[in-house]
Amino acid sequence: MKPGADGPPFSSLDAVLERITYADEDSGYTIARVATGRSGSELLTVVGPLLGAQVGESLRLTGRWTSHPRYGRQFEVHSYTTVLPATVQGIRRYLGSGLIKGIGPKMAERIVDHFGTDTLDVIEKEPGRLTEVPGLGPKRTRMIADAWEEQKIIKEVMVFLQGVGVSTSIAVRIFKQYGERSVEVVRTQPYRLADDVWGIGFKTADTIAQAVGIPHDSPERVKAGLRYTLSQAADDGHCYLPAPNLVADAVKILEVPAPLTASCLDELAGAEGVVREQVPAGDNEVPAVYLPPFHRAEQSLAGSLLTLLHHGHDRLKAFADVDWDKAESWLRERTGADLAGEQRQAVRLALTHKVAVLTGGPGCGKSFTVRSIVTLARAKRAKVILAAPTGRAAKRLSELTGHEATTVHRLLQLRPGGDAVFDRDNPLDADLVVVDEASMLDVLLANRLVKAVAPGAHLLFVGDVDQLPSVGAGEVLKDLLAAADIPRVRLTQVFRQAAESGVVVNAHRVNSGLQPQLAGLDDFFLFPCEEPDEIAALAVDVAARRIPRRFGLDPRRDVQVLAPMHRGAAGAGALNAALQEALTPARDGLPERRHGGRVFRVGDKVTQLRNNYDKGAAGVFNGTVGVVADIRPDDHALTVLTDEDESVEYAFDELDELAHAYAVSIHRSQGSEYPAVVIPLATSAWMMLQRNLLYTAITRAKKLVVIVGSRRALAQAVRTRGAGRRHTGLTHRLTRTP
Repeated sequence: MKPGADGPPFSSLDAVLERITYADEDSGYTIARVATGRSGSELLTVVGPLLGAQVGESLRLTGRWTSHPRYGRQFEVHSYTTVLPATVQGIRRYLGSGLIKGIGPKMAERIVDHFGTDTLDVIEKEPGRLTEVPGLGPKRTRMIADAWEEQKIIKEVMVFLQGVGVSTSIAVRIFKQYGERSVEVVRTQPYRLADDVWGIGFKTADTIAQAVGIPHDSPERVKAGLRYTLSQAADDGHCYLPAPNLVADAVKILEVPAPLTASCLDELAGAEGVVREQVPAGDNEVPAVYLPPFHRAEQSLAGSLLTLLHHGHDRLKAFADVDWDKAESWLRERTGADLAGEQRQAVRLALTHKVAVLTGGPGCGKSFTVRSIVTLARAKRAKVILAAPTGRAAKRLSELTGHEATTVHRLLQLRPGGDAVFDRDNPLDADLVVVDEASMLDVLLANRLVKAVAPGAHLLFVGDVDQLPSVGAGEVLKDLLAAADIPRVRLTQVFRQAAESGVVVNAHRVNSGLQPQLAGLDDFFLFPCEEPDEIAALAVDVAARRIPRRFGLDPRRDVQVLAPMHRGAAGAGALNAALQEALTPARDGLPERRHGGRVFRVGDKVTQLRNNYDKGAAGVFNGTVGVVADIRPDDHALTVLTDEDESVEYAFDELDELAHAYAVSIHRSQGSEYPAVVIPLATSAWMMLQRNLLYTAITRAKKLVVIVGSRRALAQAVRTRGAGRRHTGLTHRLTRTP
């Protein structure tokens, strides 16, 4: 957009940012209210790319005046820079905004009352004088001076990065990674950003690279694009891509000739940037291209499983010649229930084979079978470890078995960088390792886990293979069941008590491709609704008000909204904003913190978006859920109490790791179980409406399922079998001789 093109000429406006009304994290589009010198106390509306600007900052806005038919006169921002305020009132607001660590609103008032319009000069040139202010000691003064210096450097980096089209929030991440080297790295190695900086993908790095003059057909760009294409495939669950698919996909993304792309792929393979291998696919072989971590993990996982399966030593050798009738009679006395035929087979399999898989749907007795296995093993004084991929799943496993369970990450004691304390050289001291919710295991985590199982120990994978596969690359549980040499049992009998549950009955109906039963049930409902906006409003009303009122459930702790998609009016993003307003609205006098398009308040339900091995006692991992327990503006930090009862602190500049979790995508709900689940289904999510997605959502509920949405969307979800198999090579590697 050029000044004067399609409208009035650009002008400049100096203003103080008073309030952010709306901010879109993805686009940076912001609606805000600002105060200007000429408007006095009257606030003006500004709209445009303001993401990263902080409340209290003085801004120099470039743009033009427009008139909105509904909201009247407003300033349309094209770009902005921050400027230091010059008045006492402006300085007080600027310092009190939380921009400088160690200074909150009250301390800002004291400092400005003491130094007046010289305040910023004092902080800049004579920070030691801050001790003149009552309540400010040397330690806090140093912290303020350091924070001021860091802000200065950040601002300098920002100016350069904004000049090459980088948003402020992305620029902060770049600065955190490279510090004062940020400008040098961006100028000379822009594609490093995609590998080094969380939240920056190839597209952002590519935009920056072109802004600093990297040619469109540069081999560096094409190789980065090929790695990006493989990385995107891994995000979609694939361990590899067939070479023709990879080249075709990369050509579309890069808009360069296929021969150049193929040539760059050859160079990447030669430099060990990728791994090429022929992998069986049906009756043929495909030229598979892997990113090295996934190739190593797949090879290592298969090798470890085969070694474990065929190892000569047996740490549960007491069960090799046990009297099973006698053992099961003893077990009946302990549990008060008989094992069904399939359950009996699973118990014997797990205790006599060193690797085994137990699968089955809801109500088929997986939990009772696992409890029976653990009870018998412990009766023989075996050391048993129970684990699951998420904190909620581990807690549920512990409740079901009566024995302590932990997350796989905590079990292995993963450290910064992802290395584990327990591995092949330092195995777990366990005779039996049971892993529940194994459908959630991706190839990387499964590899780390299996490497840590001691030779001779038994490993049992438990999970529902019909649920969605792991969020990460691979489909380990399905690949294990497809490998002929891996012992397995599938439980199919639905027990009488479970068969009385509408949730269980309809989960099995959906899994079989049948429409759910909707009449005469008191735990499974459909609220018909067509338009996405109406679906969203009704889903919020059901989750926040109707279910709590009728069933006495806590809307934050007991009710979970599970959406097929993140985007859209009925997606998790919009639903989170609406549910937050319903359950944790803004209150005068209570602190809150805006970060990008999100506002965090005490009581908010939140989830971690990535693995962070540096947080908490032993890392905080993607999918961890918690509640915001405290917000401290002066310390630039908030505290989250996780569902594992751990208090974890987040600096304000780390809040891009958190998202609200009143509503989550169905994929993110894997491994969790909630008393009540609300599922919004809109035809606008057509591509995501698949059977295993709906089945997974229904099986997350313990007591109650409410579907809010279109009958047509529901029918589509039940009818559609879902995406085809992922590109993985684990099954074929498990058929090799150990």
